[in-house]
Amino acid sequence: MSPSKVVEGEVDFVVPTAGKPCKTWYKIIGDLTAPTSRRPLVALHGGPGVNHAYLLILEDLTKTQSIPLIVYDQIGTGYSTHLPEKMGDTTFWTEQLFLDELDNLLTHLSVQKDYDLLGHSWGGMLGSRHAAIQQPKGLKHLVLASTPADMGLWVVSQNAFRAQLPLDVQDILDKHEKNGTTDSEEYQAAVGVFYSRHLCTIKPMPGPVLEGFGWIQKDPTVYLTMNGPSEFHITGPLKDWSMIKDAHKINVPTLVLNGRYDQAQDPVVAPFFSEIPRVKWVTFAESSHMLHWEERERYMSIVGNFLVD
Repeated sequence: MSPSKVVEGEVDFVVPTAGKPCKTWYKIIGDLTAPTSRRPLVALHGGPGVNHAYLLILEDLTKTQSIPLIVYDQIGTGYSTHLPEKMGDTTFWTEQLFLDELDNLLTHLSVQKDYDLLGHSWGGMLGSRHAAIQQPKGLKHLVLASTPADMGLWVVSQNAFRAQLPLDVQDILDKHEKNGTTDSEEYQAAVGVFYSRHLCTIKPMPGPVLEGFGWIQKDPTVYLTMNGPSEFHITGPLKDWSMIKDAHKINVPTLVLNGRYDQAQDPVVAPFFSEIPRVKWVTFAESSHMLHWEERERYMSIVGNFLVD
C-alpha cells in the first residue's frame, strides 16, 4: 500500500481578545480532492490542553477505507499559538472559543459542506455541542469516543474509581489535595496509578499518548483554567458543563463509544444514547479511555463501517 499524502499547515485564527495574532496548526493525511477519497474525518483531541499526537493512529482509516484524516492542535497547546499570559482567564478560555476555531478550520480547508467529526473525551464534548447547537448541514456523521455527557457525572465516575485505588495511593492524593500541592512529583505519580488503570492500560504507555498528554505539563494554561488541578476536583468552568438538555438536537447519525474500565463509565455517556435520535452505542470490554489504542483493530472496524455506511 502506497504511503498516504500528508500536508501540514497553519490557519490564521482571529481572536480579538488574545492581544496577538493566533494560528491553528493542522495536518491532513490523505487526499481531500482525490476521486477515490471518501468524506474527510476531522478528529478533535481531548484535554483540554492535550494535542493531536495520540489521534494520529486514526490514519488506519485512511489506509483501509480511503478516509482523509484531519487533525489539529487546539489553540493553547501543541503547535498552535500558546497564550500562557491568559492563565486563569475564564472569560477567554471558553467553549465558544474552541467552537469558533473549529468553524474557522473547516472553512479554511473548504470541507465545511461535507465532513464527519470524531471527538475523543473533551474533543467529543466540543463535537457534540457543534452538532447540537449549530446543526451544520455539512456534518454527516458524529463519533463520540469516551465523551462525558455531563461533567457532574464524570466527577462521580472518577471518584468511584479513585475509591478502588490502593489505600496508600488514596492517602497521597488526599494529602496533596488538602495541602494544595497537586503539582508535586508524588501527587503526579499517584495520579499515574489511576491513569494506568483508567486512561490507558497498555504498558508501557504508547509514545503518542505520552506525547499528547505531555503538553499539559509543557503548558498547563488551558487545562488548569478550564478544568482544574485534577480529574477528581474540577474547579474551572467545565465543572458545570452538560449536554443532557441539548443532546436531542443532534440530528446526524451518532456513534457513542466507551470502554469497560473507561473514565467515561456507562452512566457518564448514557444520556447521549437516551437523547440522540439516531444513535448506536458500543462498549469495548478490554479498554479504558484509549479505545483506539487498546482494541485498535476492533475500533477501526466499527468506526470505519459506521462512517462509510
